[in-house]
Amino acid sequence: MNKSPLRRTFAVLAAAGLAASGLLATQASAAPVDPSTLSVAAITSELSENATIPGTAWQTAPDGRIIVSYDETVTGAKLAKLTSVTKQFGQRITLEKMSGKLTKYIRGGDAIYGGQYRCSLGFNVRSGSTYYFLTAGHCGNIASSWYANSSKTTLLGTVAGSSFPGNDYAIVRYSSSYTNHPGTVNLYNGSTQDITSAGNAYVGQAVKRSGSTTGLHSGSVTGVNATVNYAEGTVTGLIRTNVCAEGGDSGGALFAGTVALGLTSGGSGNCSSGGTTYFQPVTEVLSRYGVSVY
Repeated sequence: MNKSPLRRTFAVLAAAGLAASGLLATQASAAPVDPSTLSVAAITSELSENATIPGTAWQTAPDGRIIVSYDETVTGAKLAKLTSVTKQFGQRITLEKMSGKLTKYIRGGDAIYGGQYRCSLGFNVRSGSTYYFLTAGHCGNIASSWYANSSKTTLLGTVAGSSFPGNDYAIVRYSSSYTNHPGTVNLYNGSTQDITSAGNAYVGQAVKRSGSTTGLHSGSVTGVNATVNYAEGTVTGLIRTNVCAEGGDSGGALFAGTVALGLTSGGSGNCSSGGTTYFQPVTEVLSRYGVSVY
């Protein structure tokens, strides 16, 4: 007899030594359990095992609720599967529908060019006297060389490392022939913002995003440690915001004043009607490659 997803979660908890808490005594004597007694880790583990559906995302709210979002592609059997998992946890989970389609923000265009696509530069970084820039991993995966112009005559540099899915970051080492890489972010109003440090985003923080398609937009952080299920794979540990973005903004900078926070990954909606955008935390990338903003 097959166990339900929730009972499998309880069985895992029991195996981890939690049977004594009264959640589960034995497989034979298992009884319904109040979802409020389950840890966030147990619930998100269940989501990761049984609700990894393209077009969905989730993160934990400050009050302990888990916000599960789904886009317009999650209908019919996909929506039924999602709700069959989430309803087991009652008020611990809040379902919300996002406008548009959850996707990576990448398209052919202008800004930084690789292959047949364009993305946005995030932050310039360095290790000693060696200079790099950061962008999205789904950008780093599609081309090894990146250029400053659409005709691809001005080489910026070559990819030194990239991670997507799982993460969504890439680091590109500047060519020795390209020396114009200040430690600033374009504000698209004729001025720039100096970036002097990096930090971790927090819920409620006022932020700005800069990207090559839609320029500068502002908003706030609505979640951290979010999981996003793109059609191409799952990315975890992301920053969720109500800042809009569109195709070609991928890799662009999320920041608060002089502090670098993240790299544009993807989301849903647009900058006409608004949307939800997710970002790769920049501190993870700096630590991974031993580089710093300047």
